[in-house]
Amino acid sequence: MKALVFALRSFGRELRSGEVLVLLAAVGLAVAALTAVGFLTDRIGKAVARQANEVLAADLRLRSQEPVPQEWRDLAKDYDLETADTLSFPSVVFKDDDSALATIKVVSDQYPLRGKVRVADALFGEQRAVDGIPATGEVWADGALLARVGADVGDTLFVGELGVRVAAVLTYRPDQSIGFASLAPSLIMNIADVSQTGLIGEGSRVAYALLVAGDEQDVADFNEAIEDRLPDEIRVRSQEESSERAYSAADRAQRFLSLTAVISLLLSAVAVAMSARRFAHRRMDTVALMKSLGATQGFVISVALVQLLLLGALGVVGGSFIGFAAEELLSRILIDLLQQGELPGVGLRPVILACSSAMVLLLGFALPSLIQLRNTPPLRVLRHDAMPPAPSRLFVAGLSLAAVAALLYRSVGDPVMLLILIGGIIVIAGLLYLLGRAMVSVIGRARSGVGVAWRYGLANIARRGRDSAVQVVAFGLGITVLLLLTLVRTDLLEGWRSTLADDAPNHFLINIQPHELEAVRARFEASDIDAPVFTPLVRARMSTINDESVKDREYPNEDGKWLANREANLSWAAELSSSNELLEGEWWPADYAGPPLASIETEAAENAGLKIGDRLKFVIAGREVEAEIRSTRKVNWDSFQPNFFIVLSPGALDGMPTTYISSMRVADDKQALLVDLMRAHPSISVIDLGAILEQVRGIIEKASLAVQAVFVFTLAAGIAVLFAAVQSTIDERRFESAMLRALGAKKRTVFAGVMAEFAALGTAAGILASAGASVLAYLIATRLFELPYEFSPMLWLAGVSGGVFVVCISGYFAARSAVNSRPADVLRKVNT
Repeated sequence: MKALVFALRSFGRELRSGEVLVLLAAVGLAVAALTAVGFLTDRIGKAVARQANEVLAADLRLRSQEPVPQEWRDLAKDYDLETADTLSFPSVVFKDDDSALATIKVVSDQYPLRGKVRVADALFGEQRAVDGIPATGEVWADGALLARVGADVGDTLFVGELGVRVAAVLTYRPDQSIGFASLAPSLIMNIADVSQTGLIGEGSRVAYALLVAGDEQDVADFNEAIEDRLPDEIRVRSQEESSERAYSAADRAQRFLSLTAVISLLLSAVAVAMSARRFAHRRMDTVALMKSLGATQGFVISVALVQLLLLGALGVVGGSFIGFAAEELLSRILIDLLQQGELPGVGLRPVILACSSAMVLLLGFALPSLIQLRNTPPLRVLRHDAMPPAPSRLFVAGLSLAAVAALLYRSVGDPVMLLILIGGIIVIAGLLYLLGRAMVSVIGRARSGVGVAWRYGLANIARRGRDSAVQVVAFGLGITVLLLLTLVRTDLLEGWRSTLADDAPNHFLINIQPHELEAVRARFEASDIDAPVFTPLVRARMSTINDESVKDREYPNEDGKWLANREANLSWAAELSSSNELLEGEWWPADYAGPPLASIETEAAENAGLKIGDRLKFVIAGREVEAEIRSTRKVNWDSFQPNFFIVLSPGALDGMPTTYISSMRVADDKQALLVDLMRAHPSISVIDLGAILEQVRGIIEKASLAVQAVFVFTLAAGIAVLFAAVQSTIDERRFESAMLRALGAKKRTVFAGVMAEFAALGTAAGILASAGASVLAYLIATRLFELPYEFSPMLWLAGVSGGVFVVCISGYFAARSAVNSRPADVLRKVNT
């Protein structure tokens, strides 16, 4: 109790000291960054999962060839889940004497449970999201279907025996497939009308589905409850089985935010470590006096721990308040990140994590200094050079690194990111320390040929030795991450934006027959549009791998099994596509005419356990083709160009049933060409990617704004590190300044010497920080975000000049009180 009362009484006085303010700011910044980014990434993660569920238009889909029994709807309601019914079947749609095959999608009132249906009032008109479903007697029809039968909005189509009015052009439905196999255009109909069509009877090919959506935990409980009760004819599909490539832009947004939070936390840890060191050092005289008056080690350490916990509590409260405010601002920026009405709510995990981070930072980085404080000898009252034994450096480094590594892993859960960042920071810190020691050694022998101010500044560096090297490490780390998240951050975001060029294709043409190629090409050229490149497509099934059946083979994961057993899209090419990069093996010559060879996408090869030299056999229209894998490729799936998992050599698929696909950009004022094209060639399907392109661009721009906002925390943390580095030697600077001025030196000369010292430290730190930031930026861009990165000489210019400027400015504001202190006051305090 005495220790608590004493700690509380002295706490207010301690708050006025510089190192305690820096310590408090570092803890608060760490908590603020983790709180804001933790809430935001949690919300974005749930929003990404919701949007991935759009592939199903629900969270869970029960599909059957027979009507889904009512008991499953009742059970879903017991779990407070929403449900909707859909039916899908192929049918011919008529308008007068014209007809076309369509996929009839029959839906109930609640459809879709996830995502939005988008329609337009005219072919290739402006799209809009709609709530609800078509009214009875009305349908929403795909533009390709309308073009094939020569219909428009307002016309009547016949679906079976029922005449229905086209109320709008269907441009997008959440559970549609944009794969090359989805050739029949869609038509959405109200479930109340389906009985009047006369199309559903005994033996009809109808796919029934029950869509389920609701709270994440309720959906999981429902799924678990039905797992062992479902009959064989009903199959369940969840969002985990959806395309993992969907919404990669949102995933990158989370990574950018997590990266910023991690770096903010690392910087805060450095600031805490340096501030805690001085926090303990300044209390040694007080502790020595307390011990000489009878205070026990337990009392001393209790007082220090109480004050440390009070600092942590203040940091948590202040940081949480700032974090909540920042998260609210960022949520408003990102509310339409995924084109949803609102971002999902969050749990308490980010709050708990942010609060625990303060304690971990303080204990992991301040505890070693407190251990040393406990062992302060009472003799220090008489001899200020009497120092307590220092704890093991290995123990200090190990405890600190373990604390921050555990905290970072709990924050982001990305081991690759942590390995790159922590490994890079350790290497850079080691090199900075070696550079600092080397600089001290050189300066100690070469400072005689400069002016008074520079000689004084360089002498300070040489005299402090180890402390100067530690300051180079602190300055260098601060400058490294500031460079990383200013200039380099801009390069990364620009590289991200450049993956989706302004002239990216906005339409796909699929199912082009070989005899239509010249006519399609001529139609584009007649409209003054460059004819697109037509890529061949052949549907096939893989039968064996190295003479082993794909059904019997073991695979590294389920994705590999799916890849080998699904119906595949194959193509052939003489040259490597511009959106592909060869990783292993070699590409065949353009005039290759030998046995069939294959090139496979690298991730697909890993999932299926395939390597160069393996033999793949495909069955195509009753015929077999065997090809040997010659190379692996990295594919840019964001390019919106036709790309394939497997590409064969020229001639490998000669004589096989072939259609062609193409991607192109068609300006808004040329959209009529596509309508004419579909009417002249009814078999060709046109897929409008405009909405998808706008969605991805929106995600990138909104996420960029979020990264810019979160960067403020990192900038503040970097400044805190610089101030902590200066504060670590402020007592010595105050004493030195007082002595020099007492001996006749002018304040201006002393101040110039301090600035010369900081300029030298900033130059050394800036040089190595530029190198470190370049390497880290390259690793982050290529390993974490799969983005191109080019080394820039501007980074080095900014690193060195910025290092000198930032360190000098930080040193000026932190050290001016030491220089401006009255010599008499300082010397009188020392004597007492």
